[in-house]
Amino acid sequence: MFKKIFSKQLALLTYLIRWTVVVTPVAIAIGSMVAFFLWLLNWAIHFRFAHTWLLYLLPLAGLVIHLLYKCYGKSSERGNNLIIDEIHKPGAGVPPRMAPLILLTTVITHLFGGSAGREGTAVQIGGSIANLFGNWFKLNEADKKIILTAGVAAGFGAVFGTPLTGTIFALEVIAIGRIQYNALLACLIAGLVGDVTVSAWGIHHTPYHVDIVDTGQTLYNVHLPVSLWLLVKVIVASAIFGLASMAFAKGVGLVKSFSLKWVKIDWLIPVCGGLAIILLTFMLGKPDYLSLGVDAEYPGAVTIVSAFHHAGADALSWLWKLIYTAVTLGTGFKGGEVTPLFYIGSTLGNTLAGLMDAPVSLFAALGFIAVFAGATNTPLACTLMGIELFGGEYALFFAIACFTAYFFSGDGGIYSAQQTVVPKSEAIDNLYIKRIFNKYKL
Repeated sequence: MFKKIFSKQLALLTYLIRWTVVVTPVAIAIGSMVAFFLWLLNWAIHFRFAHTWLLYLLPLAGLVIHLLYKCYGKSSERGNNLIIDEIHKPGAGVPPRMAPLILLTTVITHLFGGSAGREGTAVQIGGSIANLFGNWFKLNEADKKIILTAGVAAGFGAVFGTPLTGTIFALEVIAIGRIQYNALLACLIAGLVGDVTVSAWGIHHTPYHVDIVDTGQTLYNVHLPVSLWLLVKVIVASAIFGLASMAFAKGVGLVKSFSLKWVKIDWLIPVCGGLAIILLTFMLGKPDYLSLGVDAEYPGAVTIVSAFHHAGADALSWLWKLIYTAVTLGTGFKGGEVTPLFYIGSTLGNTLAGLMDAPVSLFAALGFIAVFAGATNTPLACTLMGIELFGGEYALFFAIACFTAYFFSGDGGIYSAQQTVVPKSEAIDNLYIKRIFNKYKL
């Protein structure tokens, strides 16, 4: 019996050492590339702040991006969906050119004012580098899936400074309703090493602050740890966050479909998208919804950070950012969706806090993670993101917001390659209310 236990523990130790040795250099390479990307992206955004005329070259930038992918991109055009497909069923692999190509084109998008994010770039960098190392290490198909998943964890954890979120996101985003724990160890190592590597290069992430809120309630001389009225407000707001997630996913798809249907010359699609962004900016008279939306171009600009304060966002800031990003990504510009989702969620949370007389910074934080959770179908990862970014004091509200938004966001999401193992609708299959609806044919 002792021999059996010892053999099992020795096998586990061997497994731990093996994946630590395999994943660490991969995560260091990914973290270093992500650090370079973040530095370059920051330079591009602030360079455009100082040279606002660059916005007028956005149509030309879109044309350049289109030609780069047409001439050199090949399968890289599918982006995150290609990586998810390769994890499900390895095929032709993730091309090494994906990493430099998405890095370059994302920087071009932001340099000229396109509204996009950075998560997609980091994930594609992670997948491309992990696939390259997997080939060098001559890994079998099962291990190739694990190292690709770890690459996603390293890229995501490094770009946002959230290693635990990156770990769970990589496991959760692959399939709706299922988490495969065989890659957990590799993803955790990759997420931590990737994040540490970015910090070692001197790259810092944006800090967010949530004001201290008394979330308790005294009812009939009994103190409750959670205010029931505040809880109702959170649930209602979170349902709206889920609907915003669905609107974002549908919006990007709608722009793509419309462009393909009405613009018959493919290289004109990004040109038209660039012109649309310029026209929208002229109509609104301010550049707040261009680019990433984290740093302020001028004092008083609406940003993700400003949304955590009173009067830090306009009533429709979330809608304008949604439209800007749908046009940008739907017409072929490159970048991620997640940071725009943060912007949409935090500004929508700011607006709902004003309408519901709720704590502004708390609702901005809830929107920040909940809209992301609904759009990517990763409520567990987003709950952890709330804890990593804003602290654990409001973990219960973070979980309620993310899972409520997840259920209200519909069956789809922003990743078409994401498989559905357990549909969201199955969660209510056995509920009494559904039996009542069926009985009375409601």
